Amino acid sequence: MLSDHFQNGVETAKLMWSRIPATEEEEVGEVGPSRKGNGSTVESLDYEVVENFAYREEQAKRGKLYMGYAVLVKWFLALLIGIGTGLAAVFINLSVENFAGWKFSLTFQIIQKSYFAGFLVYILINLVLVLSSVYIITCFAPAASGSGIPEIKGYLNGIDTHGILLFRTLIGKIFGSIGSVGGGLALGKEGPLVHIGACIASLLGQGGTTKYHLQSRWLQVFSSERDRRDLVTCGCAAGVAAAFRAPVGGVLFALEEVTSWWRSQLMWRVFFTSAIVAVVVRTAMGWCKDGNCGHFGAGGFIIWDISGGQEDYSFEELLPMAVIGVIGGLLGALFNQLTLYMTHWRRNYLHKKGIRVKIIEACLISVITSAISFGLPLFRRCTPCPEADANSGIECPQAPGMFGNYVNFYCQNNKEYNDLATIFFNTQDDAIRNLFSAKTAHEFSAQSLLTFLVMFYTLAVVTFGTAVPAGQFVPGIMIGSTYGRLVGMFVVSFYKKLNIEEGTYALLGAASFLGGSMRMTVSLCVIMVEITNNLKLLPLIMLVLLISKAVGDAFNEGLYEEQAGLRAIPLLESRPKYQMRYMTAKEACGNQNVVYFPRVVKVADIVSILRSNDHNGFPVVDHARSGETLVIGLILRSHLLVLLQSKVDFQHSPLPCDSRGDLLPIRHNLSEFVKPVSSKGISLHDIHFTPDDLEMYIDLAPFLNPSPYVVPEDMSLTKVYNLFRQLGLRHLLVVPRPARVIGMITRKDLILEDNDDPTAVELQSTSVRRPGTAATQLDKMSNHTLIFLINEKKGLAAGPDAIQHIIPSVVPQVGSGEDSVYASLLPCEGRGIVSEGPSSQIDELYCTPFTCKKVVVIATTCCIACAFLGTQSNHRVITRKGDAQQPLLDGLL
Repeated sequence: MLSDHFQNGVETAKLMWSRIPATEEEEVGEVGPSRKGNGSTVESLDYEVVENFAYREEQAKRGKLYMGYAVLVKWFLALLIGIGTGLAAVFINLSVENFAGWKFSLTFQIIQKSYFAGFLVYILINLVLVLSSVYIITCFAPAASGSGIPEIKGYLNGIDTHGILLFRTLIGKIFGSIGSVGGGLALGKEGPLVHIGACIASLLGQGGTTKYHLQSRWLQVFSSERDRRDLVTCGCAAGVAAAFRAPVGGVLFALEEVTSWWRSQLMWRVFFTSAIVAVVVRTAMGWCKDGNCGHFGAGGFIIWDISGGQEDYSFEELLPMAVIGVIGGLLGALFNQLTLYMTHWRRNYLHKKGIRVKIIEACLISVITSAISFGLPLFRRCTPCPEADANSGIECPQAPGMFGNYVNFYCQNNKEYNDLATIFFNTQDDAIRNLFSAKTAHEFSAQSLLTFLVMFYTLAVVTFGTAVPAGQFVPGIMIGSTYGRLVGMFVVSFYKKLNIEEGTYALLGAASFLGGSMRMTVSLCVIMVEITNNLKLLPLIMLVLLISKAVGDAFNEGLYEEQAGLRAIPLLESRPKYQMRYMTAKEACGNQNVVYFPRVVKVADIVSILRSNDHNGFPVVDHARSGETLVIGLILRSHLLVLLQSKVDFQHSPLPCDSRGDLLPIRHNLSEFVKPVSSKGISLHDIHFTPDDLEMYIDLAPFLNPSPYVVPEDMSLTKVYNLFRQLGLRHLLVVPRPARVIGMITRKDLILEDNDDPTAVELQSTSVRRPGTAATQLDKMSNHTLIFLINEKKGLAAGPDAIQHIIPSVVPQVGSGEDSVYASLLPCEGRGIVSEGPSSQIDELYCTPFTCKKVVVIATTCCIACAFLGTQSNHRVITRKGDAQQPLLDGLL
């Protein structure tokens, strides 16, 4: 019977193995990340708001009630992100700790009878866990591999890596982390938790997932990439807060490390999300104290309390602490370089051989890691337990199956412990607690710490980059705390002081290695203080972080920046390169030929251009009456694909809609132009065209962005870089220097009071007077007469030249003598003006953001002119009902 079950298991394993693709070419396109024609798996994001007619129409429909509802939904989503990320962290921690607890407990029981049998069981359990993790990643969610922080940092920087925020990536990250960390690999679960928080935030922001039919229309409020970016930022902070129980550190991590754009409103929501995570985790810990969490009552939540350790430090200790910072910078930079070489070799050589090679590699590393962690402690002699200290609360040795300080691993005497097994044959959280522990002097020998440092450092380098979820926070803490404790042992023996704790130096070593590898300062400093619960060590942590970061920066970039570059994620760093100040925008463009569309374009031409290149944005040009070519906007590739797929905007005429007397058609909702996060969107190959379709035309005016960001060709590339990064742009048009100036914006033009009309045009200091034209110069308004024209039909006056001809005929009393006429364009939409005709009424006409002492209103069938005389006074509203055909309607304010 047993042989039959074994044979059935072998046959099942063979069947599963045969279904795994042997090469990359055999992978199913739906599972792996989508690739564009040039092989790239990344795409820029459109953080710029496309202010086309569909956007403006939707904004016009939204009132204050909707805006309040949108704000309420943002806070509600922040609450859900905090709860979801906290529950995911609780589930991962409890699963890992219970798998590890069951594994160590069973192994301890078996080795009491047979060491070899315990060794086989230990390796087999780890192998099964790692195999499950790598199988989930390679066959179900390839984007869940690694820590995910470089990809999330790229997303917040404006780069979308396909597949990183999908629902299957979330599931793969959760269960893959349980298998890889529970399997004893030299990696952590903290980096994946940041990715998990970002996935939860993204899915909530788009209302769920359509593929798995998990959607809620009540959450489908935000169609902008900007809003989704804010939510993902909240998710990143929630991931760090859940991983380390460090809510403030999570906020600072999002601010310092991952996001490229920040504002005060976002700070409040991020802080709120991190606080919710802290509440969820604290509630789970209270539930675990009642023995509901299996093997580990604390549930494996990271908190290394060293508040009972060293309370003060002397000036002589600053030198060895500075040495720890230097060591951290050197080892951190070396770690970054070695992992860069290993990952490059994997991606370009090993992993190109197929999925099966990835699975074999991860399983082989699992066997090696298990053999080292189980076998190396046997080469160390057991050490007698120190004298019992009733105040320390530490038992020596620990009972079999219980893990903490002084682990009894295959020791003959019950009063002995194995110091190497205390940190090797243990979970990473417990190993770090042992290294950070106070009042445990001489628990570890220098030989054991040095052996563990070399072996674990090597394992961390080799393991990083395998096809499993992998974080580097906890392995970095383990490496740094090891050499930090070594330095602490030297300081204790050299200074002969009783108040020096080796655990304090272990903490500083952990901070120094993370600073030298990840190059974080403020957020890492706060995280280390929060997870150790010792504020007195804050100045020392700051010292070693500054030194380690400075040393590491002298050799290479941070770990996440190196990995982002290896994954072809083009991050825009906070500062432009030095040589950019000597380059212009025109030089950056090179000699490229810009592909553009006319306003009315043939469908066949659109299809041909989209097939011939991979550009995602195209300028749209039109011809003025003088024959001059003008850029009227920018249209996105994704928007063109929506138009081609719907076909409702196809027309037979090659003329624009408004030239034929028709209104600009709006047949689409704004949500139709939104591309799902981390997905391919619409593909041109999925759209079928008939010969008649290809002969049709599309007027692009209603769908283009009429106000894209534009820079002159001679602007320095440094300014272009800062503008591009800080605004989160995807496209930036470079044009020749404008020939004339129509206005100037200053700070006061951008400040509107709450009671100001947002549609009013601020004229002060926004126009430049040109000789011979009707420009506005309001600093002389008290001595001159100001005329405003509003065309009821078009909404805009014909222009300064036309105004000069119209005003004398409409207002003969004004415009002669020493008084000069200054005119400006003012739209009439939404200003209470009734439609044209002889019976036109004037209701609450806001002529301008300011008014003068005397206002004269003249009305005709084609325009309304407001004449302002005298000096400025308070803003007033003119209300008059009567015959609008009167030649003069005056009101005194």
